[in-house]
Amino acid sequence: MHSEDPRTQRRAGGDAAVQADLATSPFRVDRDRVAGSPFFSRLGGVTQVVSSTGSGLLVHNRLTHSLKVAQAARAIAERLNTRPEVANLLEKLGGCDPDVVEAAALGHDLGHPPFGHLGEQVLDRLARHRFGLADGFEGNAQSFRIVTTTDVRGPSAVGLDLTVAVRAAMLKYPWTRLSHPTPHPRDLPEPPRGAAEPPDAPGTGSAKFSAYVTELDDVLQSRAYYGGRLEPWQQTVEASVMDTADDIAYAIHDVDDFYRVGVLQHATVSAELNAWLGHAVELAGLTAGELDDQRRRPGRSLEALRRRLHAKDSWAVDDDAFAHAVAKVRAELVDGLLAIPFDGSVEAEQAVAGFSARWTRRLVDAVGVVEEPTTRSGHVVLAVQQWHEVQVLKFVHRRFVLLRPDLALHQRGQARLLTALVEALEQWVTDRHEANRLPRRLHDLVELAGGEYARIARTDPSVLVGATGDAPSGPDAVRALARGRAVVDFVASLTDNQAAALLDGLSGRTGQLWTDAFVL
Repeated sequence: MHSEDPRTQRRAGGDAAVQADLATSPFRVDRDRVAGSPFFSRLGGVTQVVSSTGSGLLVHNRLTHSLKVAQAARAIAERLNTRPEVANLLEKLGGCDPDVVEAAALGHDLGHPPFGHLGEQVLDRLARHRFGLADGFEGNAQSFRIVTTTDVRGPSAVGLDLTVAVRAAMLKYPWTRLSHPTPHPRDLPEPPRGAAEPPDAPGTGSAKFSAYVTELDDVLQSRAYYGGRLEPWQQTVEASVMDTADDIAYAIHDVDDFYRVGVLQHATVSAELNAWLGHAVELAGLTAGELDDQRRRPGRSLEALRRRLHAKDSWAVDDDAFAHAVAKVRAELVDGLLAIPFDGSVEAEQAVAGFSARWTRRLVDAVGVVEEPTTRSGHVVLAVQQWHEVQVLKFVHRRFVLLRPDLALHQRGQARLLTALVEALEQWVTDRHEANRLPRRLHDLVELAGGEYARIARTDPSVLVGATGDAPSGPDAVRALARGRAVVDFVASLTDNQAAALLDGLSGRTGQLWTDAFVL
């Protein structure tokens, strides 16, 4: 690709920045930089849904998930580029390079904290309410912060210095929580997916977003090339490919995992799907109150899903396609994979591999491009039938895994652990007698955030208004924000095991010293 292509531009060094890299293509350089980052390596120790540490469970973690997303994303991009009927549209919308989507897919989960989405929720609550950070915490925004700011493996001391195209492709939700762009997408009549405020937390801004205000300059630079091609809140085509691949991988491998573990049981899944298929008309006639009263009976949860899809995604939902999707999942999952319990045999392993390969191929082959999508989707979309199948697969995972009381018990313990760790680190970072013995990485993060918030306080303090409703005033308030962001950055960079071991050390529950967790 020509060196003057604006999609290849970097923040720090242009062509000189790639001279020390093994690859010559700028986008392959980006892929290699992400894969070589210690933040990428740590994903092997970060929970996807449940931790395999110490249990012997062969389940996905954030690293294996990211690799499968990258595999699917590249396959989608390569297939789209071989279709002449969409070539002009892809060019018009800004391009669809397989190396770009692979790099973005590898990097899309870099910011996920210990204990997966549970950790994300805990850190967001603490960031907003304990530290007064208006942005709170969000895994996608943390990933963007890592590649643009806190990683130091690029040619400069700040970020990975990725190209415009890859940074833009990582912006799954290309807005900040509260302030950018104007008007904010949460105020649209039909907000983009993730842009609406959580119904239980009005006034807190978008539920999902891909950048903090500290990285707004990087957002503006990476999106400038697409300004005349896309709305400010729209994903680039490459971001849309990565997002679709993420959905595909998640829908398939979580089903695989919990079949292996023995959590997905044939009888319960079969009862739910068969009850809905056998009584769809009757269930559709229930009032909302009747459906809620009967929610524990088979078929009712699936009917509730059908109604939620109508309420949230009327642009795509179709009752016939939904029924066919339920029947397809029953045939492939209930009558196929779950019919024989997993026993570790060659036959069982082949059944899992076959299920995963068939579904991945089916979904990847069903991806298309639309020129004028609804605000609820990107330019890259699954065909209607396959979109419904993904919704049903994700429903099976949520209904029969995520809502289990034993998983909730486990996660409540993890939430307490993370909360205690943040509180202990806050006490350490504010202890003036220990200033010289603060972990150097934490010290550096405080200094970094201090410079960022001091600059923003001078130029636009309104974007720093937090849960208190007051803009920071004076250097002490800015330092408090910087310490809070630094503690959150630090905790988010740990593995599950490091978080637990660090809390053990800070609380005096261990006599061990010089372990990996304490190399700070």
